[in-house]
Amino acid sequence: MPPFALLLALASLLAVPAHAEIVVQDDAGETVRLAAPAQRIVSLAPHVTENLYAAGAGKQLVAAVEYSDFPEAAKGLPRVGGYSRLDLEAIVAVKPDLVIAWQSGNSAAAIAKLKGLGLTVYQSQPDRLEDIASGIEKMGRLAGTEASATQTAARFRQRLAALQKTYGGRSRVATFYQVWPRPLLTVGGDQIIGDVIRLCGGDNVFAQLGTKTPAVSVEAVLAADPEALVASGMGRGTPVGLEDWRAWPKLKAVARGNLFYIPSDLLQRPTPRMLDGAEALCRHLDTARAKRAAQ
Repeated sequence: MPPFALLLALASLLAVPAHAEIVVQDDAGETVRLAAPAQRIVSLAPHVTENLYAAGAGKQLVAAVEYSDFPEAAKGLPRVGGYSRLDLEAIVAVKPDLVIAWQSGNSAAAIAKLKGLGLTVYQSQPDRLEDIASGIEKMGRLAGTEASATQTAARFRQRLAALQKTYGGRSRVATFYQVWPRPLLTVGGDQIIGDVIRLCGGDNVFAQLGTKTPAVSVEAVLAADPEALVASGMGRGTPVGLEDWRAWPKLKAVARGNLFYIPSDLLQRPTPRMLDGAEALCRHLDTARAKRAAQ
């Protein structure tokens, strides 16, 4: 090869962008490796879908599960079943180079099967508010959208720090959070909604329970006698069962008029919007404090 042609060949090789291997640890403690940023991503939970858009990776999403409805663009994504009943064939058919699963929401058997089919799986499990920011950063690295993800995470942390500063020193409010009325479900100590309650100066009356969404009895709630009772339910209507607590007028939360509602999207999805839910909860607990002072 003539020297000039050799120089041209070398120049063309140098012009090709080289990607170092991407290595991150997921929330299950497993190492996830990609040879290059993911270009075809499948989301297996609504919060994962929202956080991928927040990380600037919406254009790489090729499919998602049902109820992936935020932001608006997510509504147009092809569906691969629901988070609790995945359509494995549909997932494989879109040829993803990365699948982002929900550790506690997706079936462990389904996740294992996807890995067995040779797919790269990252598991998301935000159990603390800070995990939302760090998870978005990791998704940004996996998708090659680090600049956007870093900005989103920084804004989230700044807003979280402001809430911690505002509410960290306030008097404690015994709080019961109702996930669902029948069966009666609440949140345990290692669930992210419990972290929101702590942020606002509340004490989760069932924080001692180890599971994320334990079932409790009405009698146990009456015995705990929370000062505030909060529910989200599903959708944006008044949660099923919230008004039912008025059948126990001696319950402190009922006697003081502290039955509070927060839309489920703002507390039951660990995404940046969870701080909107946190702000609402903090205001509600301030209302409970004001009523206490007026007693």
